Amino acid sequence: MMWFEMLSPLSGAANLSLILLSLVTAWINSAMGIGGSALLIMSMAQIMPPAAVIPVHGMVQLGANSSRFLFIWRYVDYKRLLAIVPGILLGALLAGWLLVQLPPGTLELLIASFMLFMCWGPTLPARSVGMGGSMVMGALTTFLSSFVGAAGSIVAAYLKHISSERMVRVATHSAVMSLQHLTKAFIFGFAGFVFVDWLALMGLMIAVGFVGTWAGLKVLKKLTNNKFDFIMKVLLTLLAVRLLWIAFEKLVLL
Repeated sequence: MMWFEMLSPLSGAANLSLILLSLVTAWINSAMGIGGSALLIMSMAQIMPPAAVIPVHGMVQLGANSSRFLFIWRYVDYKRLLAIVPGILLGALLAGWLLVQLPPGTLELLIASFMLFMCWGPTLPARSVGMGGSMVMGALTTFLSSFVGAAGSIVAAYLKHISSERMVRVATHSAVMSLQHLTKAFIFGFAGFVFVDWLALMGLMIAVGFVGTWAGLKVLKKLTNNKFDFIMKVLLTLLAVRLLWIAFEKLVLL
């Protein structure tokens, strides 16, 4: 345990718990397409300093999504990705320079509402799932991901409407999230966050996440598109309900 004490400013037990959790959540993200990232950031928020949660989570997820991308890069919808990239750059610039003051809970309420609409609402019009809509989605989710940890769920909910093929959706999601999390290195580095204090912990979390990603993709390849779609809807709905509860706590109870 003494060795784990040296990995970050956290206790050795906390560091070990996060490393094991990274393995499990990488498996969940690869096998089910979504859910692992939200579980990880929820757990990190319980034991890490608030200022470190989003930047450290972003770097760990950069590693997890990049490894998943390397395994299934052939399935990426690159035409769609090229449309999203300008939005990612725009969203990162806005996040880096614009200070948004919203009532606590507002972002969670908006994200949850969007996710539920994408899962259970009517089919989106062609224009909103076209290349212009993809660019807007890229900008919006990149901006939100710098302030809250649920933006990846919005991306997954949106990509549900562009393809019925699970491999295309998971691969494209991995590529988009890799780019989004990469921007956080610049945003939080520019803001003065000291990544070096967390490098050892992040490195080990990324390493075990690679193993979890490999194992999760084995499960994903065995699922049918219908089963994957059902699991995705259930997970996104559960995440949305949790966000609605957080929004209720912040807007009403506090």
